[in-house]
Amino acid sequence: MRPRLPPLNALKAFEAAARHESFTRAAEELCVTQGAVSHQVKALETELAIKLFNRERQRLIITEAGRDYLAVIRDALDRISAGTERLLQRQNAGVLTVSTSPDFAAKWLVHRLGNFAEAHAGIDLRVSATMHHVDFAREEVDLAVRHGDGNWPGLDATRLCTERLFAVCSPKLLSGRRRIGGVADILRFPLIHLDSRSDWTNWLHGVGIDDADVTHGPVLNRASMVIDAAINGQGIALARTTLGAWDLINGRLALPFPESLPLSKSYWIVCPKATASLPKIATFRDWLLAEASSDLRLLKSVTGPTKAAKRR
Repeated sequence: MRPRLPPLNALKAFEAAARHESFTRAAEELCVTQGAVSHQVKALETELAIKLFNRERQRLIITEAGRDYLAVIRDALDRISAGTERLLQRQNAGVLTVSTSPDFAAKWLVHRLGNFAEAHAGIDLRVSATMHHVDFAREEVDLAVRHGDGNWPGLDATRLCTERLFAVCSPKLLSGRRRIGGVADILRFPLIHLDSRSDWTNWLHGVGIDDADVTHGPVLNRASMVIDAAINGQGIALARTTLGAWDLINGRLALPFPESLPLSKSYWIVCPKATASLPKIATFRDWLLAEASSDLRLLKSVTGPTKAAKRR
């Protein structure tokens, strides 16, 4: 547990009285009565069991212990004041700092930044691509896009969109002598894997193909690399709706068949609950949701009806 701290009002009264060497002038600054300041300081002395002032006739003289304590209190109050000012400037100014994963930044966000800047010229957007979950209390980040189940206590979380896992490839693989006619045909091509070869094993099982040989094809450690390899015709990859949408809509990727698997985890827009309604944060969140909604509409025209995976 955090150690008990003296009341802030008592500390403010002590600091003002010490600075003015007067309860009366301290009271005028704090907009309270002289008696209230005297009472606060006396209560602080009682709690600390230390005499902070000597009261001689009409003079208020700080003790040596009081002078040492004053240095600590002034430093603390100055830090609180400076931190509050920085916080208010960051919240009210046009700078908006967004944290997201490198994959989401590369395959979803970067392509659209020009549109956002054009529509919202008053917001100075800063994007930090990182794998770690930011600590909003310690880092100067306003909003983050996280991948997960949406369960982050203390944070405001809005789902970007629901997601499915598709097989994707270069449009070139859909024509020619090695044309893909059905799900089983993909085994004739290199399979591009993310992190391990279990991704394709699980996906093929979900669409009704068991005991498939998925030991061919490269294993990469970034989803954006997997998608780019598929765009370059190096094989067939698995891509979630969000990360594959831009390339599918713009014709760099194609779906060889409509089967897909639903995903339990997705991307979420998160920020502290206390700042969720700030205009610049609300504006960016609404823009993200509008872009994701537009993607889903356009994907329907590109991919046609989606077949759900067979459940075993």
